[in-house]
Amino acid sequence: MEMNTQTTPMEVLPEYDVFIHTSDGTRIPAHTTILASVSPVFENIIDQPRKQRSSERIIQIHGVPSTAVTAFVGFLYSSSCTEDEMDKYGIHLLALSHVYNVPQLKQRCIKGLVQRLTSENVVDVLQLARLCDAPDLRVRCMKLLTNHFNAVQKTEGWKFLTKHDPVLELDILRFMDESETRRENSRKHREEQGLYAELSEAMECLEHICTERVHRRWTIPCGG
Repeated sequence: MEMNTQTTPMEVLPEYDVFIHTSDGTRIPAHTTILASVSPVFENIIDQPRKQRSSERIIQIHGVPSTAVTAFVGFLYSSSCTEDEMDKYGIHLLALSHVYNVPQLKQRCIKGLVQRLTSENVVDVLQLARLCDAPDLRVRCMKLLTNHFNAVQKTEGWKFLTKHDPVLELDILRFMDESETRRENSRKHREEQGLYAELSEAMECLEHICTERVHRRWTIPCGG
């Protein structure tokens, strides 16, 4: 099955000279010049000599839905993706943007996934954030986990994590413990600041009282 990315830039370019093959056999036509210009990984793949010059140039992208690959290729041409594509393929697009080193798409995906974080998907997004070197996304996931841990514990993602990724589970629990420590320290600091403010106010009041007493003691009434 051959799929067109349906992007305007492709219509004004020369005939495509490469096909991207997906897991389900879909063939997505593209242009080597475009792919190489936006992705150093694609550039390296394209620069590799082919065994047979007359053979069709093919790039394999497996492991993600063909529709996600189509959205990915569409972004390479247009530098944009729709909210619907982000809803459906945000996780896949983040993985592809990381693997093929497309920073603009990666930042778009991180922003989109942060906006779409829920108790149900946060574990999956956290695992991907770690694999894709996305520290800002990781921190946002950790904060949501900490704030909604009771709900997260009930999800299939968390149950799978505890069975198959004890290192990440420990990392999460450590983050939660550190967060609780920070909150406790912050609470104590606020209490100390409050006590200090009350003490300062009391001292000012005492100073005022003492000053008034001394003033009254040494003041001679008029006409006395």
